[in-house]
Amino acid sequence: MDEPAGPAPLPDPALARHRGTAPRVRASWRRSQGYGVPPDEVVPVFSGSPDTGSLLYECAHRVLSDLQTTIANEPVSLMVADPAGFVLARLGDDASISRALDRVHLAPGFSYSERYAGTNGLGLSLADRAPTLVRAADHWVTDLRGYTCAAAPVLEPGTGELAGSINLTTWSDSSSELLLGLAQTAASATSALMAVRSGGRLVRPAPRGEVFRVVGGSLAPDGGDPCVTPAWRTAVDRAAVAVSSGAGTVVVGEPGAGKATLAALARRRLAGRQRLLHARAPEAGDVAPWLELWTPELRDADTCVIVSGLHRLPAWAAGELAHVLAAVRRAGRPQPFVLTAPDYGALPDPVARLVDAVVEAPALRDRADDVLPLASWTARRERHREVAFTPRAARALTGYAWPGNVAQLRRVVREAVTRADVVDVSHLAPEVLDGGGRALTRLERLERDEIVRCLTEPGTTMTRVAEELGIGRATLYRKIAQYRITVPDR
Repeated sequence: MDEPAGPAPLPDPALARHRGTAPRVRASWRRSQGYGVPPDEVVPVFSGSPDTGSLLYECAHRVLSDLQTTIANEPVSLMVADPAGFVLARLGDDASISRALDRVHLAPGFSYSERYAGTNGLGLSLADRAPTLVRAADHWVTDLRGYTCAAAPVLEPGTGELAGSINLTTWSDSSSELLLGLAQTAASATSALMAVRSGGRLVRPAPRGEVFRVVGGSLAPDGGDPCVTPAWRTAVDRAAVAVSSGAGTVVVGEPGAGKATLAALARRRLAGRQRLLHARAPEAGDVAPWLELWTPELRDADTCVIVSGLHRLPAWAAGELAHVLAAVRRAGRPQPFVLTAPDYGALPDPVARLVDAVVEAPALRDRADDVLPLASWTARRERHREVAFTPRAARALTGYAWPGNVAQLRRVVREAVTRADVVDVSHLAPEVLDGGGRALTRLERLERDEIVRCLTEPGTTMTRVAEELGIGRATLYRKIAQYRITVPDR
């Protein structure tokens, strides 16, 4: 059963232990009840053999194996689970606790998400994206009240998205003061090792949340839209129809594709005075003040809020936000909010129920004709005047795949126009001339960037580049092929 729209009364066993319990745990109890999790037994959900070939499994297993040696003979079981709560691995020397965990199906291949196992450390750490300690009486299911569980989320390198959770479980009567600290340390070490194994990319700083006004609600200073491709125009038209009809609308697409911009353009087509705000969700620690800052604006008849980053919200915040959005819905009129998300499935369940229409923002690699108009608009905004691009620079920009979409294009152009009044290929970031493929290590990026710098110098030749780099021509050609470097002809 799905989570109820409002707080549900807790069953009698939960009422007895309600006083003094942390708000996060009480919210988890309500969700557990809404999911229909029986409070008297663990109902196993088996997914089959766990994925032991993933980067998460490889790195977490290494970290937990090292941790296990430092707490040998302690009654602690160490686990890693994927973002859906399925246990991938379980380590531990204590045979008695391993046998006991087998009886409650806390073992590889079984799910311990809130939806299936109720309130527990592993599931709550994934639901709230936060380090979590669940003691004996905090568990929803009575079979689990003999344990104390500490869990911490693991973040994906490069994106900061949820990769899984590290969970440490011990007997409820054992000392657990250091358990949460160990779980957090193991989760951080796993994420760092994933970064190293994936090519040295670091986890980006966690978003702190933003609320800002969308000035003009469009991409061009004249109130128009510089994008010309039919795919983009069609998407804006579809969003405008959905918004004007009063549908609860979510714009989905890849990171940086322009989801919030598309939503703003669609909303701007409505007649009358409007005020557009963009609220981008932070990480768990700053969620409460973020919600308090902008949700009152939803009651202003002339205001629409574009809400992004909902997939990062902890479960309690998603439920609270869903209540607020449901309360301000307007029958037969445009809604005071438009949502954005990577895809519909990324929306938290309570928020997803408010969505009537889904519109996709097309990726920039499918909109080659939009690259130069967007580049010119970005340059004009940065320099407050028109900035020219040479034919070579234009060919490099339009020939690149833009894995980071419009956000990456804007960054590259901003950097270029701070270095020149007329942008040539030598002013572009080396990544634009890189054909992509695997992630590069830091040393490989330095080597690639130096090769690109030499190749794009005016009047250079392959012989001169090889001499400047101190390598042979054959080695230079091999390196160009290795990094898939393409420099447009003059």
